[in-house]
Amino acid sequence: MRLSTRSRYGARLLLDMAQHGHAGPVHLSQVAQRQGISVKYLEQIAIPLKKAKILKSVRGPKGGHLLARPPEEISLAEVVGLLEAGESLVDCAEHPGVCERSSCCATRLVWQEAAEAMYDKLRTISLADLMNKSAALS
Repeated sequence: MRLSTRSRYGARLLLDMAQHGHAGPVHLSQVAQRQGISVKYLEQIAIPLKKAKILKSVRGPKGGHLLARPPEEISLAEVVGLLEAGESLVDCAEHPGVCERSSCCATRLVWQEAAEAMYDKLRTISLADLMNKSAALS
């Protein structure tokens, strides 16, 4: 299983915001430069993060983006679940009607268990935890 670039870059965007947002709003162009991600891609990732009230925008000449909540209150599970459009690894786990074998499929149960285990772990990791890991690596 692989997480999409959207989730990986979304986590990097939010971590960068957490690390640099203490001085005020952060421009996506600054994040793009530090993270090596295109501004256009970050803008696309920021849209659902703003709708979910994880990020907020500040208008004006000193505007940009800020975290809408403290880093301790934003889990990786929330971010990945949002950017991956749900917490299931396969469509049939969340929507059994898409497959006629759903009711008797042992592999479907395995995919459900795997997703639960992954998201259980991601729920225990906040942006603040990532900030600490990042500081330890520097």
